[in-house]
Amino acid sequence: MDRLTKQLEKKMTVVINGSTLVYALETPEVRNKFFRLALLANSVVCCRVSPKQKADVVHLAKFMGPWTTLSIGDGANDVPMIMEAHVGVGIYGKEGTQAARTADFALGQFCYLKKLLLYHGRVAYRRVSLFILYYFYKNVIVVFTEIYFAAYNGFSGQIYWAEWLPML
Repeated sequence: MDRLTKQLEKKMTVVINGSTLVYALETPEVRNKFFRLALLANSVVCCRVSPKQKADVVHLAKFMGPWTTLSIGDGANDVPMIMEAHVGVGIYGKEGTQAARTADFALGQFCYLKKLLLYHGRVAYRRVSLFILYYFYKNVIVVFTEIYFAAYNGFSGQIYWAEWLPML
């Protein structure tokens, strides 16, 4: 059994500070190794980092895989990170409302985050899925009605639907 597999069996947390993060994100080779290490860890803590470094870490995660990134912040120093992620959550806090104003979702407290992710995320996913199904259903009905009407009229070029009707 190699060292990597042994590390997977253990609980691991990566803690990295701002000056070390500069070197971890400097070259593509080191960046890839840092990303692989971060994937193996249960959690990654970046402490004493600049707002640009926070955004760079989110950018790294965003473009190294097919997943959707989520950033959560409560102050003005978190704004670049929130804007870099696919989904941003801002918390109203003592540091001001800058993060909440730039985020996709704004919360009053961290304790509301669980409901936002587990309940509202599921509901939004279902809404989008049903909308896509309806959209395909509507287009199939409209197109096959047009094809049938064209064949019935001997392909004369006459339109069946008014121009504005399919948009409804």
